[in-house]
Amino acid sequence: MLQPILELTRGGVIEATHFGSIAVVDSTGKLLHSYGDPDTVAFLRSSAKPFQALPFVEQGGAEYFNFTQSELSISCASHETSQLHLDTVTAMQKKIGIQEGSLQCGPHLPGDPSKLRQVIKEDIKPTSNFNNCSGKHTAMLAFAKMRGLSLETYLAFEHPIQKDILKTFSEMCGIEMDRVQLGIDGCSAPNFAVPLINAALGMARICDPRDLSEARAAACKKITAAMSAHPEMVSNYGEFDCELMTIGAGRLVTKRGAEGFQIIGLMPGVYGEKGVGIAFKVTDGDKSSMNDSLESTARVRPSVTLEILRQLKVLNESELQSLSKFGPEKILKNYAGLVTGKSQPVFKL
Repeated sequence: MLQPILELTRGGVIEATHFGSIAVVDSTGKLLHSYGDPDTVAFLRSSAKPFQALPFVEQGGAEYFNFTQSELSISCASHETSQLHLDTVTAMQKKIGIQEGSLQCGPHLPGDPSKLRQVIKEDIKPTSNFNNCSGKHTAMLAFAKMRGLSLETYLAFEHPIQKDILKTFSEMCGIEMDRVQLGIDGCSAPNFAVPLINAALGMARICDPRDLSEARAAACKKITAAMSAHPEMVSNYGEFDCELMTIGAGRLVTKRGAEGFQIIGLMPGVYGEKGVGIAFKVTDGDKSSMNDSLESTARVRPSVTLEILRQLKVLNESELQSLSKFGPEKILKNYAGLVTGKSQPVFKL
């Protein structure tokens, strides 16, 4: 049975309801809290990016190409194509010795308002680096080039780097490879669907890799340190993932995914002595809307994330207040500025 996760009201009437499930798991695999069905199988979409970067980092790729923390962070990113993001990805490609044309993610319009205005005003045709997954694709190509493998087929399910990524992902999430359901992401890369409880376990272990091999543990720490140090690369200044990690100040990492997926990792000591992973899926998805300033916001995931962290007492009142424009509860206004209702999470872990 579907469980409501967020409601919108107008004049005291529930006008819209979103549904979903949540799993909160520690790094030993213990289910600490849940809502709905924690065994819900869902594609991680872009929430998989830290896992997709992991084998590259584990095999020494960041050092091989002398990637900075910013460059490692954007390898795990759904960036918004600000000029900073474009410059960073271009610098990575120069280090690797590849051309932008090697990326097979396809182009799309920027999410960054300033860059979007420029693209419209100057009639700029977006290229592959504009894709918010271009950092991930650049890192995948770096992984292939480092190992002397084909760049033309780097997205094929049978390509050695994709097989390494799948193997690493299954090991981190504690699920056999043949139980990981495969699909093709919006950027054309392979993507994975697993139960929420397994996705949450994987994130818990990224944040708390104490039981992993020395090389993998070191790689996990490099990834979480890079995301925490440069959250503006993971998304963009002002975007929810960036702002949450900024407030979290190294205590947590988070990564959004399309169609209402979100993953959050809590460092050891933040909620108990072990690392904790949180994964949730909004069953009916979570499309973004754009305001008059060309800023895009998601309706469900930020509010649900903040409500989870509020219930777990991970964020204090001051921290929640500083993020209040994202939720948990939001007052809704019409175009004339009149209050019409509110949106609020309706779950209890």
